[in-house]
Amino acid sequence: MRKLKDEEVWHKPVLLERVIEFLITDKSGIYVDATIGTGGHAERILRELNENGKLIGIDKDEDSLKISEQRLRRFGKKVIFFHQSYIQLPEILKRLSLESIKGLLLDLGLSSYQLEKAERGFSYSLKGPLDMRFDQKEVKSALQVVNGYPFERLKKIFRDYGEERYSSRIAQAIVQNRKVKKIDTTKELKDIIQSILRTKNDEIKTLSRVFQALRIEVNTELIELKEGLENGIKALAANGRICVLSYHSLEDRMVKEKFNMLARGCVCPPGYPVCVCGGKKSLMILTRKPITAEVSEIIENPKARSAKLRAAEKIV
Repeated sequence: MRKLKDEEVWHKPVLLERVIEFLITDKSGIYVDATIGTGGHAERILRELNENGKLIGIDKDEDSLKISEQRLRRFGKKVIFFHQSYIQLPEILKRLSLESIKGLLLDLGLSSYQLEKAERGFSYSLKGPLDMRFDQKEVKSALQVVNGYPFERLKKIFRDYGEERYSSRIAQAIVQNRKVKKIDTTKELKDIIQSILRTKNDEIKTLSRVFQALRIEVNTELIELKEGLENGIKALAANGRICVLSYHSLEDRMVKEKFNMLARGCVCPPGYPVCVCGGKKSLMILTRKPITAEVSEIIENPKARSAKLRAAEKIV
């Protein structure tokens, strides 16, 4: 891979100081950046740790991981990299003979590096192949989804994963157009979506929602988030912390509900006079409301506008 200039690939990490404030409680601890990307948060975590602290960096995107390795090479053996999904955290810890970790960070957003590479197909504003795979070794891409899924399944994806009100019309337009010609590029898909919109007012939001929905489907993001939260919280030592940065309502809702359930412990119906489920609290929520970026950060880094940070601490 060509050695890139720093400014080409090193996007600004979102809510950096707030993440560090909540995440780091033991400078000698073992931490996991489960979506390390190009290493923005990871670099700051490593600077906080002393000579005994370690960071495990995980990412499905091999290109991003290579950039992270280049960026963080000065930290030597303090950081270990894995080209895997974060749902494989239990296997990774087993390989390292580790029983628990002190902290876990999940940054669920796309990096600037991914968005700005047209050949990855993540952006509707750049012409590229319909890809959207985090892991290029996976078989299913947006090309297969757009050209192979039946109408009802496309409609459901756009409705459930994109919360898109024009989901039916967009799915129908895709099905009609692919009968004439295979939809190969982001530009072709964008043109189809634009063709069915009545006004320009909805254009950007609709395009964003449709591309988001396809990306979630291709990479099974919500399925992995559910399993990743479960595995990650189990891996935490007592008083260990988890921080999650989400960028759309579906992710944030899942994180909020999981944190609330584990902080409540009891899952008995509200009308029960006494607890019969035997559930115990395992988390203490540190952010009653999600942390969002200040105006100054949003001006400097527009990506921060939609970011929400939730943090919790394991208590058992």
